[in-house]
Amino acid sequence: MVFAMVVIGGITRLTESGLSIVEWQPLVGAIPPLSEADWQALFQKYRLSPQFQQVNRGMELVEFKAIFWWEYIHRLWGRLIGVAFLLPFLWFLWRGGVKGALAWRLAGIFALGGLQGAMGWYMVASGLVDRPEVSQYRLVAHLGLALLIYALLLWQAMALRHPAKWHPASAATAGSPEPSQAAATGGNDRQSRRQPGAPLGGVRGQREVWAAD
Repeated sequence: MVFAMVVIGGITRLTESGLSIVEWQPLVGAIPPLSEADWQALFQKYRLSPQFQQVNRGMELVEFKAIFWWEYIHRLWGRLIGVAFLLPFLWFLWRGGVKGALAWRLAGIFALGGLQGAMGWYMVASGLVDRPEVSQYRLVAHLGLALLIYALLLWQAMALRHPAKWHPASAATAGSPEPSQAAATGGNDRQSRRQPGAPLGGVRGQREVWAAD
């Protein structure tokens, strides 16, 4: 889903659809226009934007709908990613399937996802003031954060699937015996390494040698 989000964001950028929605409504904005009056209200707000005034002057409602849907899908897909991540995370957290460092890492990734949404609006807002172009610095930050989230998710998935490869220190610690276990088995290991016929050490060994004589 995150990779698809990057692709959708690229299409939105190439079609110059990112400035078609001039408001940021994280909850209410998930509902698309349902009537002609809704479309006219959104189109009227867009007509006041620098992009319409300087680039798309003369655009009709049907053309506005084409660019609107790309930006709407872009934002809706981001909301779906948040829901698809948060609900299973809370379920496994409640059942005890996710805990400790893993829980903190997943919570951090979710927080980065929320930050990505805020960064997206921060980027769009830069193109709604005077110039119909978003800040290139905010654009790079938005894309870079998306790639970071994707990389962290991929790394975490690989770490869970192949812990010995991605967490060698943890795997080595998990594979080494506990001190008490090593102490309990150390004597047996030394005895198993003793050559047949070799005298035993200590008082017991001397007694067996004398008895044999």
